[in-house]
Amino acid sequence: MATKQQQCLCVNQADGEAGYARNSAIQSTGQSWIKPAIEEAVIGLLQLKSTGAPSSIVIADLGCSNGPNALALVSTAVNAVLHHHAAQHHQAPPDLRVLLNDLPDNDFNDVAKRLVSFQQSTQSSGMVMTAGIVPGSFYKRLFPNNFLDLVVSSNTLHWISEAPEELKSNMIPLYDEDEGLRKTRRPLVIQAYREQFRKDFTLFLKLRAQELIPGGRMVVSMLGSRHYDCFAPWDVVTIPLNDMASKGLISREMLDCFYIPMYGPSDMELHEVIQDEGSFEINKMHVHEVDKSLMAPNTMAHAMRAVFEPMIVEHFGLTSKVMDEFVRTLEHHLTPGSPHHTYLIGDTVLVSVSLTRFDVSHITQRTN
Repeated sequence: MATKQQQCLCVNQADGEAGYARNSAIQSTGQSWIKPAIEEAVIGLLQLKSTGAPSSIVIADLGCSNGPNALALVSTAVNAVLHHHAAQHHQAPPDLRVLLNDLPDNDFNDVAKRLVSFQQSTQSSGMVMTAGIVPGSFYKRLFPNNFLDLVVSSNTLHWISEAPEELKSNMIPLYDEDEGLRKTRRPLVIQAYREQFRKDFTLFLKLRAQELIPGGRMVVSMLGSRHYDCFAPWDVVTIPLNDMASKGLISREMLDCFYIPMYGPSDMELHEVIQDEGSFEINKMHVHEVDKSLMAPNTMAHAMRAVFEPMIVEHFGLTSKVMDEFVRTLEHHLTPGSPHHTYLIGDTVLVSVSLTRFDVSHITQRTN
């Protein structure tokens, strides 16, 4: 059963300008950045299986969400398989299994409809493709041992399993109203989130190492930072909410106990966690700067509403009218000339990494 926290971690499924489907251009761009890495991973897998024609290839997208981006990553992988086998005139393409995962409150009706259309579009290739939906947290086991060939995930792993208990139990807010207190507590807040991310991403790697075949590939990307200790992705929400609390539009008391389970690691942090966990070889790692043309204040404000509205509404009990004010307030802070503009716009990057699962003998040798 999903926890309350998991239940609010879903995008705004409403139609219209507030919905995620209309406000996911940044996520789409992030998916395009890892397309070459997915294609390389597929070629590597096919070479791994080249000693005999692979009977099937199993591909899983973890955190697929919904809307037009839901099948982008698996489409890239499937097309790479088809293109490779089109050049191998004497070989039929392998059977493919495509599995889409997200938390239970995701709009899987939308995903299912898109899957049906996608399956129909591949029928002319002669390839047999089966598809499935796997609801659940990727911080738990989702698949059998040695079951997956390729795991892909984009724009999701900056969501951690929970906000740090250290902050909640000690009633340390994400954003203190008092500037001096905020600066004093800031290192503590960031360190607590860093430790929670390390714990969660280590677990994620261990779980996927069990589910992937030896030599299996994984390509993931997440919101991150170029700097080791200065970027907190929750600020894009807490700064406008702080203004709204100052105006009496929301409760200050409710804001002080509002925590967002989200952390954007640097590439250095990511590299350290992967090496320390030990199940994967790092093939390539990239830091991608988000195109500023996608970060116009109005565009960004609506995109943040599409992602965070369910969480905000559940915690504060806000109406759509008050959420409209959230968009206007955030747009103001994202406008050039605002004191927060450079901080909120300038540090945002996407960190991506391509990994290969070591075989069991390597892991055994490393731990001895």
